[in-house]
Amino acid sequence: MTDPKPPAALDLPALFETIDALTESGKLRRLAGAFARFVATLGHAPPPLLLACLLLSELEGRGHSCLVLADMAGDPSPQLGWLDGEWAALRAAATRAGSALPRNVNGWRVALQGCEQVWPVGDLDFNQPLVLDGERLYLRRYWRDESTVAASVQSRALAEHAVDTAAVRGWLDRLFHHPVREGGPDWQKIACAAALRGQLAVITGGPGTGKTYTVARLLALLFATAGEGVQGVPGVQNLRVALAAPTGKAAARLKQSIDAALDELAGKLGADLPLRELAGRMGGARTLHSLLGARPDTRSFVHNAGNPLEVDVLIVDEASMVHLEMMAALLAALPPHARLILLGDKDQLASVEAGAVLGDLCAQAESGNYDAATCDYVLAATGETIPAAFRERDGGPLAQRIVMLRQSRRFGGPIGRLALAVNRGDADAARDVLTGDSERKLRWIEGARPSDVLALAVQGRPGAGTGYRDYLELVRAGPGADYERWVRDVLHRFEQFRLLCAVREGEWGVGGLNEAIEAKLEGAKLIRRRGEWYVGRPVMVTRNDYPTGVYNGDIGLTLPDPQRPDSLRVWFPDGEAVRSVLATRLRNVETAFAMTVHKSQGSEFLHTAMVLPPQANAVLARELVYTGITRAREFFTLVSPNAAVLAQAIAERTQRASGLRQALGT
Repeated sequence: MTDPKPPAALDLPALFETIDALTESGKLRRLAGAFARFVATLGHAPPPLLLACLLLSELEGRGHSCLVLADMAGDPSPQLGWLDGEWAALRAAATRAGSALPRNVNGWRVALQGCEQVWPVGDLDFNQPLVLDGERLYLRRYWRDESTVAASVQSRALAEHAVDTAAVRGWLDRLFHHPVREGGPDWQKIACAAALRGQLAVITGGPGTGKTYTVARLLALLFATAGEGVQGVPGVQNLRVALAAPTGKAAARLKQSIDAALDELAGKLGADLPLRELAGRMGGARTLHSLLGARPDTRSFVHNAGNPLEVDVLIVDEASMVHLEMMAALLAALPPHARLILLGDKDQLASVEAGAVLGDLCAQAESGNYDAATCDYVLAATGETIPAAFRERDGGPLAQRIVMLRQSRRFGGPIGRLALAVNRGDADAARDVLTGDSERKLRWIEGARPSDVLALAVQGRPGAGTGYRDYLELVRAGPGADYERWVRDVLHRFEQFRLLCAVREGEWGVGGLNEAIEAKLEGAKLIRRRGEWYVGRPVMVTRNDYPTGVYNGDIGLTLPDPQRPDSLRVWFPDGEAVRSVLATRLRNVETAFAMTVHKSQGSEFLHTAMVLPPQANAVLARELVYTGITRAREFFTLVSPNAAVLAQAIAERTQRASGLRQALGT
């Protein structure tokens, strides 16, 4: 028997010179090159493996959970479009290093599965850092998270509860008494019935379709039917309900909306259901980090499969913001018997971190795909008939757990029409709505200059409020006798207007505009800067800070300390109340006159102004424009120095590489 042939010598420094040049030019993150170098230290590392690692790390930073081998076969796909002509340079560098890149998917699979740093699924597992699952390459932790989510969702989708449909029908007829528009079925009522039937429910829909309105009635239904023929749920007195959301602001809004809806229902139901008493036991809504028990300086949580959450029903709002790793942790910590109810808009931007879980779950939500058993159940439990267009003889188990709310009772008019046009990818219709709004809810500043943005920030626009001047004038007027009430009023006024940016850097990004707005407000004598901290400064928390109890995405305002006027505190909304932290204790914050569209998710503003950059880029896509528009309650202003960028953004769809859809059959 002959000894195995030693690997050919490789000229890796030449390859890394090209990688370094791309890094310096801004085409690649430094982390991507560092990861490729790390993998090279773990054993023989041919150029195909190193370039796959480079791209995998880069894609992870762009929200993808894996690298699809087909994207590297031949010319790179749009997923790698930011490389433009640099892909040819990488190919040439790989060849000079001693190994030409494969030209097809099978060639890439063969090249990678023979590397000692890669575990081909189904082969012996030596805990390699990379996982090759079919035609997808993963960092191991993302493959593990994706597998956890797929297995848990499938298990929950298959679970069935016996339901007393007659009792449920009686309660639903009392809980829903509004007229249904356009003669369609009452999807809100259907969503409640569907959620009662299993351990997983996904309720998706755009703004104004009534997701929290629906889930409040679902809670009342759960309380009303506990112990009345619904298996696996404790009696009503012991039913443990938890509310959660990705950010503190989204959690506060969820709690406020549900409390208001339950209070209204309690008045209508009277003594038949002690709803106020039952709702009072739920406690406040929490961030997911707080719910799971985040541990400083680690990715692990207090609650996990070995120490599950003590809940029977968990409701998570703004689920589009929940990234893959967080969803895996949440599902692992959820007791097997508990119901999970996810609320969110599938068309919004996905999470900043890797994964697009809600989008993957709801990939077929538009078409419904309800099987005969579900249609029969819905008819018996609600009296509603699911239209033929949403039926599918062989609809899978997951489809039976997803309901899309299709009728907006609030978000109509020009803003609603604009959002729908963008969501359809119809740039011409979007332009027509923007330019033909007779109600003056919309304004489009084409060919804008930075001075237009600054004027909007300081003065607002006629009929839509006065921008940031409004809250700053209240700050300047001072608190009067009731300090906390004044703080609440200042926070409320600040929330009436917000500038949203598509990008972070540059003159049209968050950084440049925040500096320019501060200077403009100071020139108007609305603020007086004395270093980093000053009265009236709005800040966004950029990192979870457990000692102070503030979390990534929380927004507060800097105001004088009522006990020590020479000190400053940052005040945050806390449900109906407010809470504060000494400004000097907040280390990870940034000024928030302007914020990214991503960071605005879970918020709404009376008047929202969205600023597009002069040139299209990889960030600009339909989902970003749609999300920005739907942050506006009453007025929306689009600011664009280059009108063509809007059409280019609407034409682009965000497609995140993932194996979750395939695993779930969606």
